[in-house]
Amino acid sequence: MSSETQKILTTDGIPLEVSLKKVERRNKFKAFLLVAPLLFFLLIVYISPIFGMLFNSVDDRMVTNALPKTYIAMEKWDGKELPSEEVFEAFYIDFQKLMDEERDGKLSTQLNYTKNGFKSIIKKLRRKSKSFEEGNYKEQIMAVHERWANVEYWRAIQRRAPAYSYSKYLKGVDMYENEDGKFVQVEEDRRIYKKLWVRTLKIAFYVTLFCFLMAYPIAHLLATLPMKYSNLLMICVLLPFWTSLLVRTASWMILLQQQGVVNDFLVWIGFVADDKRLEMMYNETGTYIAMTQILLPFMVLPLYSVMKTISPSLVRAGKSLGGTPFITFWKVYFPLTIPGIGAGSLLVFILAIGYYITPELVGGASGTLISNQIAYHMKYTLDWSFASAMGLMLLVGVLAVYWVYNKLVGIDNIKLG
Repeated sequence: MSSETQKILTTDGIPLEVSLKKVERRNKFKAFLLVAPLLFFLLIVYISPIFGMLFNSVDDRMVTNALPKTYIAMEKWDGKELPSEEVFEAFYIDFQKLMDEERDGKLSTQLNYTKNGFKSIIKKLRRKSKSFEEGNYKEQIMAVHERWANVEYWRAIQRRAPAYSYSKYLKGVDMYENEDGKFVQVEEDRRIYKKLWVRTLKIAFYVTLFCFLMAYPIAHLLATLPMKYSNLLMICVLLPFWTSLLVRTASWMILLQQQGVVNDFLVWIGFVADDKRLEMMYNETGTYIAMTQILLPFMVLPLYSVMKTISPSLVRAGKSLGGTPFITFWKVYFPLTIPGIGAGSLLVFILAIGYYITPELVGGASGTLISNQIAYHMKYTLDWSFASAMGLMLLVGVLAVYWVYNKLVGIDNIKLG
């Protein structure tokens, strides 16, 4: 029977099994062509930048390539005392080449990330090195500035020897690797990034909580009102999307300032004295208020889409079985809205943890988030590798939140409508 099946041919004389496999391959290829544009789009605008950011965060070749002779000479240096004349001479030769190529400014910037003070002494070395005599480079370089006679600065140069380094990630949590290879914290007065991470998570959590507390009754009202009224209120919910985020943030700056509308109203009703107006700008309070209002629709819409599918007969059945309004809500209605709560909370939290414009304008120094520091290093210090490292740490944090949510609630329970 099997031999007869194998001999079945198509009208073209091709075995049926071969012809079917050929058709299947053709269909798979057509399906791939349909999704190929989306695949390439994701690869170009999402996957490639992430891998580029990952590579940039560990790429430390600039200093290594700029001082090749210096690092070869440093291989025999134990780092306990000042380097030998051979190291100083190699550094001078590398530095002269950088001056000729006008790349000494980039070197000073990179070394300054490792230890403060390099920019000024390299600028001074640039001026003085033009009059150096041949030989005895150690004394001539140390005579330029006293820091060149400080072994800590040469150790800082030595620490930049590896072409690839994870030091930026350590810096992102206020740590560094000392000469003994141990991870230690920076001085207490320089520990800023751990505080920023904690503040970012705290603000994102409370903004998500405030959005939930405000959005739940709004979504319930939209879901239970007659259609003509709920549609009108839905326009009010969607109205902020028709206004620029920058305009909305600027509006809150006008409303929340000490001489703003909110404080004027509180003084008018006698809630606060005129000389004791509330400070709601350039602090965490203003950040909470502005971010909650801006992100509120992202919580309302998932909740509304889920609540709209809940049949009112379920609540009536719970009441008819003897449940009080609260028990009926808690045992029957609330569990059915958990998919919407999960979707809205996850969406708002992820948006809040990477927010930038609103904390920058409204938060001030005490409302700065980690995203503001990323932008600062990208625009002003030009330490792109450190900004990339913090960006990846933020991405990993978001993925960790997503993983924890999946373990506790289950990602399959998320519903957007």
